[in-house]
Amino acid sequence: MAKEERERRWSLQGATALVTGGSKGIGKAIVEELAGFGVKVHTCARNESELEKCIQHWRSLSLSNITTSVCDVSSGAGREKLMEKVSSLFQGKLNILINNVGTNIPKDLLDVNGEDFSHLISTNLESCFHLSQLGHPLLKSSGAGSIVSISSIGSFLSFEGGTIYAATKGAMNQLTRTMAAEWAKDNIRANCIAPGLINTPALQSYLDTVHATTQDKGRSVDNPMGRAGEPVEVAALAAFLCMPAASYITGEVLVVDGGMSISRASVFKDNN
Repeated sequence: MAKEERERRWSLQGATALVTGGSKGIGKAIVEELAGFGVKVHTCARNESELEKCIQHWRSLSLSNITTSVCDVSSGAGREKLMEKVSSLFQGKLNILINNVGTNIPKDLLDVNGEDFSHLISTNLESCFHLSQLGHPLLKSSGAGSIVSISSIGSFLSFEGGTIYAATKGAMNQLTRTMAAEWAKDNIRANCIAPGLINTPALQSYLDTVHATTQDKGRSVDNPMGRAGEPVEVAALAAFLCMPAASYITGEVLVVDGGMSISRASVFKDNN
């Protein structure tokens, strides 16, 4: 009996999940991690060709429990259509919602315009709020819902070209805390993961844009572990937070950054 109970605590077999932005980086790793645990996963992305490549890759891994749709979650209508599809796929019940989609427009604060601001708010913050709100009835119907939103150490550390991005992630943290308190009565937990520098296309794009000048080329990752993290290292925590084993964890912001946030006030060091 004890063995069966232990196995149940560490199992996600048969659960259902929506993961936004699952075609690359952290989102793709989370899709694969959850599917590997036997979760029925639906994921979305804006780029249809990228999704098609992912589908072929997942089939090669024998991950047949993943479905996809093209969706821009910065659009309210797109979010509503996405959740309608998820409700239909999973018969009105959803165990797991992963708010993964996020973007940055690397600019100095004085160069940020209204369009930049609105795009970052709608993509990073409004999508998290609205999808959680739309998903609430499905998560409640499942009997044990878990929301995991991908924040950033940028929500409490400074880094160049990311002021508005950081603000959206800080707001996401507080949204998650208050959501966790309000929805606990519905057996819905909500947590954030705040990754540091993770080896993704988004990180490389950021480095190429912000540190393109000669004087910046000597900068490198500065954390006690001396390396960037891998997407699967974030995905593993996301999966854990959705398990029955994590049933008493809610309203938390869990950091995955190789120790960077305990050793620095900003993201990079200069090796020049």
